[in-house]
Amino acid sequence: MTIPFISFDEGDALLDWIGLTDTLATGHDLPRAEIGDTFLYRDPDTLLSRAAWIDGLGMAVKSATIFPGNPAKGTPMVNGGVALYSDIDGTLEAIIDFHLVTKWKTAGDSLLAARRLARPDSHNILIVGAGTVGHALHNGYRTLFPDATFTIWNRTIAKAQAMADICPDMIVAQDLAQAVQDADIVTSATMSTDPLIKGDWLRPGQHIDLIGAYRPDMREADDAAVLASRIFVDSYETTLDHIGEIKIPLEAGTISRDHVQADYYDLAAFTRAPDDITLFKNGGGAHLDLMTSRYILDRWRGQ
Repeated sequence: MTIPFISFDEGDALLDWIGLTDTLATGHDLPRAEIGDTFLYRDPDTLLSRAAWIDGLGMAVKSATIFPGNPAKGTPMVNGGVALYSDIDGTLEAIIDFHLVTKWKTAGDSLLAARRLARPDSHNILIVGAGTVGHALHNGYRTLFPDATFTIWNRTIAKAQAMADICPDMIVAQDLAQAVQDADIVTSATMSTDPLIKGDWLRPGQHIDLIGAYRPDMREADDAAVLASRIFVDSYETTLDHIGEIKIPLEAGTISRDHVQADYYDLAAFTRAPDDITLFKNGGGAHLDLMTSRYILDRWRGQ
């Protein structure tokens, strides 16, 4: 039997954000995933593999090669693929483009939380960071909030303007503080190690969606923002002790673990009162890659 390879363009045309978030929600009704990460290094290059097994859904290994010298040669710095295996007999079912899975997993992770935690009448959505993830977030959030207007802020104004030029419902923010204060939803995907989003800028009713930080020394929101918010995460296992957004204030005693309300294995707890400030930390994780890959393969088979 020929094992399918699902390319970015082929898969991207088959998917929708509502369907994916429904799939992620259903995936968390299954037993908690077993996950494991491995890193191999050849300075300055890295091979990262993230594996997950969910009883009833199968197994996935997502491998990424990070070669910092590639852009100077005109090739992408990050490449890779996802191998998806059968839960019944362990056979290889598909190989899926790394960038396809990453795009839909990363934004879909945040969108599931927004469906539960953001006010349904949210109208002004601020995207912080005009990179690849920012573009996917714009595409996803406008599906959930079709009447919303978007604001983009980026450290490099020219990059923000370039994004706004291809998004007719978007304006460029010059002042991040004012943009945060004006927004109903703030979704941030930067590589910042110093907090960009300040708690003093927040107001009741907002939803804050933090994506960028993935290392113990990285965070996008300060202690005041964390203290002002009801915090939710996608997975306790991949966020609390691993990502600075939560790890740093926990270790400093600024918050306790009880301050984190729930992860996706308790979706029923993802609720809000109208004046709550909700904060979701998107930590990713191989289990979400597995759920997303299974969704992609199911859509590919059903076309």
